[in-house]
Amino acid sequence: MRVLVVEDEEELADAIARGLRLHAIAVDVAYDGREALAMAACAPYDVVVLDRDLPEVHGDDVCRELAAGRTPGRVLMLTAAGRVLDRVGGLSLGADDYLVKPFTFAELVARVRALARRSRRAGPATVERAGIRLDPGRRTVTRDGREITLNRKEFDVLHELLVAGGGLVSTAELRRRVWDEYADAASGVLRVTLTSLRRKLGAPPTIENVPGRGYRL
Repeated sequence: MRVLVVEDEEELADAIARGLRLHAIAVDVAYDGREALAMAACAPYDVVVLDRDLPEVHGDDVCRELAAGRTPGRVLMLTAAGRVLDRVGGLSLGADDYLVKPFTFAELVARVRALARRSRRAGPATVERAGIRLDPGRRTVTRDGREITLNRKEFDVLHELLVAGGGLVSTAELRRRVWDEYADAASGVLRVTLTSLRRKLGAPPTIENVPGRGYRL
């Protein structure tokens, strides 16, 4: 497992890195957002532990860039901003998990390991339905031969719907598989992601909402 820790408080960043290394995790450290994006472009990180209030490039912008990229790596936001609106905002940017400072190190390690397992989830080489073709390895999507650019959350939601083979996927399952068990059911993040995904897939519409039950292609 390879982790990038992005934190502008150097003592804290180095302490987190030392602690993760004690758990046999390979760790790189970036002290600002610009350095983080440069490092993430050069290395396949399983998890990025990302502070929100960063110099050079704000953590929110770093998160957006990582979520829009074609990488299976996951983002754990680590920040002192712990209000519900802050957590919802972080998840809406594309973060996979959100941990509030101060935190226990055991919980940080557990969340990093859980996110790393999800980033390596295996799937079929290519899945296709209704003219939509998704390649998990290359992180590409086409519809009737037209390439579609999706951010990571949109890609993962579409992947879950495609591998279901037309079967119904509950909203709870989508939240758990694409975000995690801590995702706030009332946050509206899934609804916003699906709205954007439908728009990008274009006509005719292919994602059906079964009220109170979930979604299917």
